[in-house]
Amino acid sequence: MQPMLATGADPQAGLPTGPAWAFEVKWDGVRVLADTTRGVLRLLSRTGRDVTVAYPELGALADVQGAVLDGEVVAMSGGRPSFEALAERMHVRDPARARRLAEVSPVSYLVFDVLMLYGVDVTRRSFDERRATLERLTLPPPAQLSPVYDDGPELWQVTREHGLEGVVAKRRSSTYQPGRRSRDWIKAAHRTTRTALVGGWRAPTAGTGAIGAVLLGAPDHHGRLRYLGRAGSGIAGPLDRRLARLLGPVRRPDNPFDDEVPPVDAQGATWCDPVVALDVAYLHRTAAGRLRHPVVRGVRDDADIDLWEDL
Repeated sequence: MQPMLATGADPQAGLPTGPAWAFEVKWDGVRVLADTTRGVLRLLSRTGRDVTVAYPELGALADVQGAVLDGEVVAMSGGRPSFEALAERMHVRDPARARRLAEVSPVSYLVFDVLMLYGVDVTRRSFDERRATLERLTLPPPAQLSPVYDDGPELWQVTREHGLEGVVAKRRSSTYQPGRRSRDWIKAAHRTTRTALVGGWRAPTAGTGAIGAVLLGAPDHHGRLRYLGRAGSGIAGPLDRRLARLLGPVRRPDNPFDDEVPPVDAQGATWCDPVVALDVAYLHRTAAGRLRHPVVRGVRDDADIDLWEDL
């Protein structure tokens, strides 16, 4: 079963308001379904990949019987959820390493929906009914219930002041629609992020490391790879080494982009097949579609690639 997805808020209209909507914090983590319907706990990424081994501290969720819970795995840094803090955890496949990381950088599981409980499918029930079911459920630590609020504008202001990612509005009468991006859930973020493809990279101009910057792209509706720009901030340490391992085997002799890469970015580039996806934060896009001040936050293999939007 795939999770229900939210639609981005209209930049002009913003989030919906009124009593027909409930509001939650948009957590800066990784979406995970916790499935115990087969008698054992399975943690599944948004794309259905089994990530149970990566988060051993969530093993107590096995006590919630016959359930499929929807929530966000988050890691804290400086008192706030941080995707960067989570990046080292989310790709671990070695149980011993996962246990070591759980001791020094533990995660929490913030539960915000339920699809099944005690073997009963509840996806056709309203959001309010599913929420009431969740509130009667005892969640084992470090899992906890993600709070719900009535006042969207106030939550928007509070999340901005506290450096949180944003807000999600959910229609109270809505059913759970697995795998569908619905306007019954509307999301808005205080900062802009996207999942982009790597079409090439540049070596560092100074210092150590294998990757100095990556050349990012987005597919358009015709399948062409459009150029988003060059990003070097955020690439260091474990991420630099991981990118080197991922990009080396997919190098290619020719430029994969279907529009022009400026010569200043293309100079000295090593091209690659656009198969590695990165989570990137940025201020905004320029009139040419480039990302302004992009920062690479981590590798993504659990999220859809964001399509090119004409400006």
